Amino acid sequence: MICFERITLPHGISLDCRLAGRAGQPVMLFLHGFPEAAFVWDELLTHFSLPANGGFLCVAPNMRGYAGSSAPADVKAYRVKELVKDITALKLQLSADAPLAALVAHDWGGAAAWNVANQRPGLMHGLVIINSPHPGTFLRDLKHDPVQQAASQYMNFLIRPDAQELLAADDYRRLWTFFISMGADNGPHAWLNDTVRAQYRAVWQQGLNGALNYYRASPMRPPRPDDPAATSIDLPVEMLRISVPTLVIWGMQDSALPPGLINGLQDYVPVLQLHRIADGTHWLVHEQPALVSSIIGNWIRR
Repeated sequence: MICFERITLPHGISLDCRLAGRAGQPVMLFLHGFPEAAFVWDELLTHFSLPANGGFLCVAPNMRGYAGSSAPADVKAYRVKELVKDITALKLQLSADAPLAALVAHDWGGAAAWNVANQRPGLMHGLVIINSPHPGTFLRDLKHDPVQQAASQYMNFLIRPDAQELLAADDYRRLWTFFISMGADNGPHAWLNDTVRAQYRAVWQQGLNGALNYYRASPMRPPRPDDPAATSIDLPVEMLRISVPTLVIWGMQDSALPPGLINGLQDYVPVLQLHRIADGTHWLVHEQPALVSSIIGNWIRR
């Protein structure tokens, strides 16, 4: 059973959270991406809260800027360091002493999770990443790989000042296109039924600028003639190493984040288990939740 709780963090940010399981149990924390919200994890929250599957306390926040959670107006409030602050504080509020059983993340949630794992490895027993590039391989490919540069051009649309209005037009036509176009040969999308569409509309109707500010706050996007973007930055090696055991699940048909991003991952993540899902797209959690749950469950029991 999914419950709802608004959790206010010591630094003043409030996150609307979805929870399943019993307080006092080991915690699994789930982080969503763009243009989603915490509801995308409901099947996994329910699964892992069951005693037969570990009996965890499973928590998925709406990240700052999304669906009722605090949405600061300042673009700088969406820098990765602020997201790390949120996730760290939320973890400590949920489980002050014991490490997370796992931090599970997708897309922009993964951008935060990679950094939390790098900066605060003691907060978790393990990290689970689903189609979210490690900052080292992402920066490498944004700088040097024409395939990734082309695949990420949508980011330069999302930072436009009028992006919210354009995305909301015609019943969010452009946002539905994100789900339809970010896969191989525009499919499969059977999961995008009327019920799921209604859940997305309910999120988007609460505003899109917070979600768009993630892109505006980050230089990790393809360069343009008037904007050096990713080419203007270099990340020190100490910001890239992940010492915690890490599971990466990658839908190989992700057209926004092509599989070249997992090449060289072991250079940054020495304790790595990698699962390639041949027919999975960027929306793997929607498409194959049972498979994702099984892979994560087997890894947690390792």
